[in-house]
Amino acid sequence: MAERVVLHIGSMKSGTSFIQNVLGNNRDALAGHGICFAGEKWRDQVAAVQDLIAHGGPQQPPLDPAGPWQTLVRSINATPGTVVVSMEFLAPRVTRKIEIISGALEGRLEVVLTGRDLARNIAAMWLESVQNGSAVTWEDYLDAVRSEDNQAPVARNFWNHQGLATIARRWSDAVGPDHFTLMTVPPKGAPSNLLWERFAQVLHLDPAAFELNVRANRSIGLATAMTLRHLNEILGRDGTPAADHRFYDLLVKHLLTKRGLVSREGEPTLGVDERWVIKRGAAEVAALRTQGHRVIGDLDELLPQPVRGVHPSQVSVQQQLDAAMEGLARMTQIAMEREAKHRQRLRRRKVRRNP
Repeated sequence: MAERVVLHIGSMKSGTSFIQNVLGNNRDALAGHGICFAGEKWRDQVAAVQDLIAHGGPQQPPLDPAGPWQTLVRSINATPGTVVVSMEFLAPRVTRKIEIISGALEGRLEVVLTGRDLARNIAAMWLESVQNGSAVTWEDYLDAVRSEDNQAPVARNFWNHQGLATIARRWSDAVGPDHFTLMTVPPKGAPSNLLWERFAQVLHLDPAAFELNVRANRSIGLATAMTLRHLNEILGRDGTPAADHRFYDLLVKHLLTKRGLVSREGEPTLGVDERWVIKRGAAEVAALRTQGHRVIGDLDELLPQPVRGVHPSQVSVQQQLDAAMEGLARMTQIAMEREAKHRQRLRRRKVRRNP
């Protein structure tokens, strides 16, 4: 049986991909310290949490004993030592789902919430939303976030994932304050290994004993984001949102963007310097101080500072055209490579049929 289960619940855009990549790339080294990163691969954790989100709650079908969530739970409970789960979709879960989690896991549960300042996260969440098929402009996104209108999908999604005080209070109340830790993301310019050092502290590990040369989850530039937003708008003209088109995630988010356009050099970056963001972020930190959670890092690191960059209106048509042409070239190259492989397969079949 697992003696301890460390549940890293996010929040989104708080260095989660970096932590997950370090854990995944150091499985053998972690095992030498009696620590297991749950599942054969990280996608097992994603599937399990998605299963938990869709099942087991009020007016939802029950969890399947043979489904991804129950399968992962059995694996965790059967693993001796410490087991780590890191999945940012967990942070917004309601109390009922948290109770399902805590009731299913047999080892001592330790929940870790990582958080980053509001200014950087507003920009990061909009850029991420565009990569996920959104056609919402930056101006409309900002207005929605500022409104905090729970009836508006953009505002509801943002604050469900970024309302740190609400998330922290809900999880701490459900699992107990002794089982909850808030870990702050270091500010821009801090040593690149500092976030891992803090997470290693949770695991009682020497951070220097692990390889940190992992794939970074890079953000797209502003010209690319504006081009993708326009593409999403065009794809949605038939009444079907871009993200709902078959293979959007594979073709646009991953092959075009994550493996292509993120590498563009010299692009303008999105700036955030609205006064209300600074004020709202300070209110979030004040609420967290009042709640009195155990903190690794410093709550002052969550106080927003202006993010250097430009407004979308300052991005020229030529900059957007350059991004669009690079995107077209990328997809054309992918199509040519796939066509070549397809024709090669056809030739092989022809040879087998006519020896």
